[in-house]
Amino acid sequence: MIPSVKKPGGNTRGLLAYLYGPGRHDEHLDPRIVASFSPRGLPDPGRDQDATLTQLGRILDAPVKLRNEGFGKKVTDHVWHCPVRTAPGDQHLSDAEWGEIARRIVHAAGIAPDRDPLACRWIAVRHADDHIHILATTVREDGRRPKLHNCGMRAQAEARLIETELGLHQIAPGDRTGDRRPTQAEMHKADRLGWEQTSRAWLQERIRAAIPHAASAEELLAYLEADGVEVKVRRYPSGDLLGYSVGRPGDVKANGEQVYISGSKIAPDLSLPKLQARLDAGQPEEYPTARRNRPSTSWQRATDALDILHDHLADVGSGGSRSTGQEAQAQITALGELIDATAQAGPAELRDQLRTASREFARAQRSRIRADHHTAAGLRQAARDIVHAGDGPDGSAFAVLLTALVWSAILASRWHQAQGHQQQAEAARTTATHLQAAYDQTAAEEFAALAHRQPTLEVNHALAGAVRSAAPDHADRILTDPNWPALATVLADAHAAGHHPRTLLTEAAARRELDSARMPAKVLLGRIQHTSRNPAPNPRAEAARLRSPAAVSLPHTLQPTVTTSPAADPRQPRKR
Repeated sequence: MIPSVKKPGGNTRGLLAYLYGPGRHDEHLDPRIVASFSPRGLPDPGRDQDATLTQLGRILDAPVKLRNEGFGKKVTDHVWHCPVRTAPGDQHLSDAEWGEIARRIVHAAGIAPDRDPLACRWIAVRHADDHIHILATTVREDGRRPKLHNCGMRAQAEARLIETELGLHQIAPGDRTGDRRPTQAEMHKADRLGWEQTSRAWLQERIRAAIPHAASAEELLAYLEADGVEVKVRRYPSGDLLGYSVGRPGDVKANGEQVYISGSKIAPDLSLPKLQARLDAGQPEEYPTARRNRPSTSWQRATDALDILHDHLADVGSGGSRSTGQEAQAQITALGELIDATAQAGPAELRDQLRTASREFARAQRSRIRADHHTAAGLRQAARDIVHAGDGPDGSAFAVLLTALVWSAILASRWHQAQGHQQQAEAARTTATHLQAAYDQTAAEEFAALAHRQPTLEVNHALAGAVRSAAPDHADRILTDPNWPALATVLADAHAAGHHPRTLLTEAAARRELDSARMPAKVLLGRIQHTSRNPAPNPRAEAARLRSPAAVSLPHTLQPTVTTSPAADPRQPRKR
């Protein structure tokens, strides 16, 4: 249930004409008053043929008229309008139920507190099954104005209680960092021009898509201009940026002038100061695996960069996360940029799914916690590498990145949930669903090919033993997973390249908990494909490890082959 407090107006009679009229598309049916300030009832033009809108408007405006006659400064913003709408799929409520909802909303908002005989005058009109309109005049009977600061938030809080009591769809509470809802004028304009999105939504997507391409606010605005967006810049006398606004081509006023919208009014995190804080956050640190082996593609480098995010957000539920709130929020913000970059550079057949994921994750990128963007420079650079590399999707490496993004979105959802950010947590969960669908689609052919060339029965049995040794609590689920044959092939390939299967399994299980995984073999496969591309362990170091009493050997078929010359073998006597 969503109560939406509109901007104050000054024409009571005009709003009544809309509420009792046919609507813009003849959608208003049987308009009538379901509740009001008067216990004796009011003349209802929807039920009484002798009642008129002018008569009803005069009754509602009486305190306003009285105040304006007795005071020097007239009240002109006295019309308070709040539609209250249930979610699609909710049960239809009766007039009596809607009337009680209206009384609770005006009480919570401060329009008409319970047992206040001098409260504002108001009515609730119903002309559809799924919503009502509350109209009030904001001058009390004693001539004072009501205290309406944060009335929308109070109405929302009351709506959450009503949802629980009536069994309606539960809407996650917000923190005032969400997008502005499109106005009726914006939606009707988009409909009239044949646009699928309002100008505000269209511009937000363009700005977010441009962020991975830019290293500064100046570059961002230049990219937007080159992309066909109308850009208007304000500068200080020194030439430094002061502010910016953008416009959608074709969105003009009645006089033909371009309509511009400032970044802060498009989304809270797209104001110039916040964009500058993100884009000017400094140079990235070296990726954690760069010292071992510089990845060959931007997709592999992005997967490496996600390891840092996983470290920041892992174990958040148990309080084991080593990240501060500002660092974690910065990582999540940069994750959104990486998802957007992946959507732009990914395979054409997956772009719609990935763009939907990026659009959903935008809500998770911001909260009331101020992000320390310097700590996420590496992840942000990985996003830039992807859009600038031009190396195209690299089958296996792209699939591995997608599975890492799925886990990242899940971790972001858990972190937001732990912080009480309900809307952001839901957005991250929805994002994970879309990313998982994209991964399933891109990995299906590869998994079939891997399963087709699964290792021999003997090797398969030995690998199963490695699984039971590395992940005893999850071994049965892994081995019965339909993706086990593909995982066995990846482990066999890694062993042939000199890697230790049990070590790979242990490291992969440590990076991603398996309790919540529906298909643990698929989860492990992606991670092992990523780590096994690094060079195999040094033979001498491996030989020393095998001689260690603490070493636990695998079946002989899975022992790494170690070859050393007699002169290099430390167990041979040194020649004099």
